[in-house]
Amino acid sequence: MKYFSCICGFLGAYFAFCGAFAVSAGTVGASDKNRAMIIQAPAKNNNQLRGNAAVANSYKNNQRNTYFIVNQPDVDTACREKIFKCLTDYCDDTTVVSGVPTTKCQYATESELYNYTLLCLQRDTEILLPQYGANTKNYVGGMNTAAQLCPSYVQQELMSYLSMANMANQLSKSHSDLCLKRRQELEAAMACHAVALAYGNETSSKLTSYLTDYCGAGVPGGSAEMVTRFSNAGNVGANIWGWAEKIVSLDLNKKGEDWQAAIDAVLAGYTNRMNLACGDNMQLNTVSHGSNTGAPSALQTVAAMAVGTTFPTVSTPSANPYANQSIWLEVTSLSELYKFDDAYQVVMAALSNPSTTPNAFLNSAQMDNMQTAYTRGTKVFIMRDSARCYIIPVAPLTDSEQSLVAQTYASCFSH
Repeated sequence: MKYFSCICGFLGAYFAFCGAFAVSAGTVGASDKNRAMIIQAPAKNNNQLRGNAAVANSYKNNQRNTYFIVNQPDVDTACREKIFKCLTDYCDDTTVVSGVPTTKCQYATESELYNYTLLCLQRDTEILLPQYGANTKNYVGGMNTAAQLCPSYVQQELMSYLSMANMANQLSKSHSDLCLKRRQELEAAMACHAVALAYGNETSSKLTSYLTDYCGAGVPGGSAEMVTRFSNAGNVGANIWGWAEKIVSLDLNKKGEDWQAAIDAVLAGYTNRMNLACGDNMQLNTVSHGSNTGAPSALQTVAAMAVGTTFPTVSTPSANPYANQSIWLEVTSLSELYKFDDAYQVVMAALSNPSTTPNAFLNSAQMDNMQTAYTRGTKVFIMRDSARCYIIPVAPLTDSEQSLVAQTYASCFSH
């Protein structure tokens, strides 16, 4: 028992002596390094922050930066707003004529809008990004202004603006009263086109009666003018020899040799009227109509009988097994074609080289289709890229065919 009391007393004295130097859990001594040091400024004098003021300032700065990132625009967004405001102020004078809204920028060139936008940005002297304006407001040259930061965005945003304006213009056109009227007119013209081709060799009164039933004044979109155009299309008599031939043959309803192409040209005119009114790009795909150019005309026959000699006749062309081959073929280029000469070279290369030849503008299938179409009688290739089209003839065209192609593709370059 005496030894047990001595041991307990010894242990009690030991713990009492070491308790003064004990360290509570989670803390360190004054001479140790902090393993999770708190950001604070040393309080050496009254000019420096005390306690947790530095932590509070850091938190405040972080909140401010987060607010500006979320709520304030960056350079790209701020410049887009500036550029769109400039373009809108310049182009937004909208007028409505016959139900079709138009703006004064409808026929403006890209360079005109580009230069005006740059001028508009130069006149804008306000700070572009207010959150960064404290240190740059008085800088020489205006480092934080639209004129300094936004010109590099003008081209991109101008293309975006024109694209959206064009789509909005097409949408408004396609819903306009004039567009609906032109669509009905084209529908009636297509009906009369089929009738004129089917009954073109009938008498004038019978053909006119049929046409009146399909596209006359009582038909939606039809008119007496349309009936007259289709009934007279291709009639011989456009020149003095034509009238003389009618008188000689006593056939006042005689059609010229290319009367089918003349009827196609009338329909192409109505197609273009609809395209202009509705902003569409509808194309009339016609077939090449055969004609007999070897037979002498009635006027040649009578003249030969009068003078006792015969006129030389043109050799009869061989039968074309592909009589319904289209006059033209549309081809879309894989790359941009900025000049007519480039488009012409692409077509010539496609027709002269094997279809497996590498080509930056056409793939093998397109080249093969072009070569097949050319051997079957296609005379014109329409080369398109993203914004332009070119008319490339590869064979002689008759006057009627040339007129038909020119009317159908009035917006394409031909030279």
